[in-house]
Amino acid sequence: MNGEVSYGVKIRNLQKRFKDKIVFKDLTLNFEKNKITCILGPSGIGKTTLLNLISGDMNPDRGFITVEENLISYVFQEDRLIPWFNIYDNISFVLKSYLDKKSIEDKINKYLGLVKLQDVKYKFPKELSGGMRRRVALARAFSYDSNLLLMDEPFKGLDKELKYDIMRDFLTLWKEEKKTVIMVTHDEEEAKFLNGNTIRLRGEL
Repeated sequence: MNGEVSYGVKIRNLQKRFKDKIVFKDLTLNFEKNKITCILGPSGIGKTTLLNLISGDMNPDRGFITVEENLISYVFQEDRLIPWFNIYDNISFVLKSYLDKKSIEDKINKYLGLVKLQDVKYKFPKELSGGMRRRVALARAFSYDSNLLLMDEPFKGLDKELKYDIMRDFLTLWKEEKKTVIMVTHDEEEAKFLNGNTIRLRGEL
């Protein structure tokens, strides 16, 4: 039906607690498919816990989480590049289980090109600046054939100018692939800049 909203992730009556602390009491949420959704809230409110529940790294005590796709990409606060692999090998590492060599090379060239780093593919992480490594991490996440991308404060700790440069690169990648993106942040300005949906966590829900 035209105009009908499709959801990539559905959460129903979710409950999660750690010992005596109730993080989620009866949480129900929908995450729109092929859209960016930012989860806002202060530290300790349960934002990263929610990502871990969606990814399956953590189980709910009660309730249900339905994820339309079982292939998930991640971007963390740290770039998590493998230091003894060059950039090409860091990206090919997540592709080689299902793509041939030519397809891998084409993908790496495409996504490094989108973040303006096509000339660094044979360099090692230690040879790149922090901002360049963040861009490589984004290129790696988008090159993987998943429809769901989970991001845990990926722009944290960057100075303002660099942060907005990298967020522009992120939007370039997203417009190419239109993955369902769920991003945790405590920064209202990041959420506004990315211009997606916003969910605010305000304590026990």
